[in-house]
Amino acid sequence: MPPLLRFMGGELRMDFRRLAEPAGLLYGTAAEDAVKRGFALPLAGGPAAFSCVDLIEDRTHSGFMPVGNVPAGWQDVLARLVAKPPAAGMPEGPQVMGILNITPDSFSDGGLHQEALRAVQAGQAQVSAGASVLDIGGESTRPGAAVVTPEQEWERIGPVVQGLKQQVPEAVLSIDTRNSAVMAQALAAGADVINDVSALTHDPEALPLLAEKTCGVVLMHMRGTPATMTQHAVYEDVACDVVRELGTRLMAAIEGGIAPERLSVDPGLGFAKNTAQGVALLSRLPLLANLGCRVVLGVSRKRMIGELTGVQNASGRDAGTQAASLEGLPLGQTVLRVHAVEGMVQALRVWQRVHTV
Repeated sequence: MPPLLRFMGGELRMDFRRLAEPAGLLYGTAAEDAVKRGFALPLAGGPAAFSCVDLIEDRTHSGFMPVGNVPAGWQDVLARLVAKPPAAGMPEGPQVMGILNITPDSFSDGGLHQEALRAVQAGQAQVSAGASVLDIGGESTRPGAAVVTPEQEWERIGPVVQGLKQQVPEAVLSIDTRNSAVMAQALAAGADVINDVSALTHDPEALPLLAEKTCGVVLMHMRGTPATMTQHAVYEDVACDVVRELGTRLMAAIEGGIAPERLSVDPGLGFAKNTAQGVALLSRLPLLANLGCRVVLGVSRKRMIGELTGVQNASGRDAGTQAASLEGLPLGQTVLRVHAVEGMVQALRVWQRVHTV
């Protein structure tokens, strides 16, 4: 049974005031041996095991302790870290998701795929390079981007969704949209996943619509809107705050009728987070295991990569993207959302060979 379902039960809600932060990660035979000896626990059903944990209640930290020393009253929280999250409408195991922006003004690839035929060909190339999921968007969510209507958005992506469904039927098609009208048309055309940067807060019709469907749903963390999000990049503890705020959106989705096994989460790197906050969040991604959901990690070519590397041209940030994206793999089921698929697939395969038995 998926971990969120176990915790709904009679209590109805998960208590995200109480979090456990896993650390002391081990891999391969070291992880297996430590788990067998009782010195570590597996992390989110993936290749890593954690040997110590910090218990966090509200803003109070216990300090890191061995997993064997966790008090009985915290065992339910610990169990969330261990359980393998549901697939949420995408293939099992770590996956690469190719970004396909059908926009004139996206920060990295705006204008490259505006013609439907060219976009379909680009999607086919991403699948050939190893992407199992294609994320198709018709609205730029960068700060200052022009607002488009749902009708304009669907006019951009509709022919692409239909073309990809015909040309690469094996690919999972994810639709990057905040608008229920676009969601409905995309699902009718055969899309498999809805990826909403607003975590279903932008359009009040989105949640009731998706509650009646069976598709996967990605809830991304963002404060404000793409136009105002930079004003909201103030956190007491960015990692704990993001997990708790995503937890609120998860519970809203579940209470609104979306089955827990359909849900995955995106920590929203680059959305209402500056570079220092993004680095802090990346360094503590295992904390997301408290949510019991699959993680979609989208750091591709973001400003943070540019500021860390000094590379101003977004298309030159793929090596930095790969390094940052690999930070998500200890969680096991992570989906890496990138522009440059081939290099990410190579990096993923090498990481897996090194870190798994």
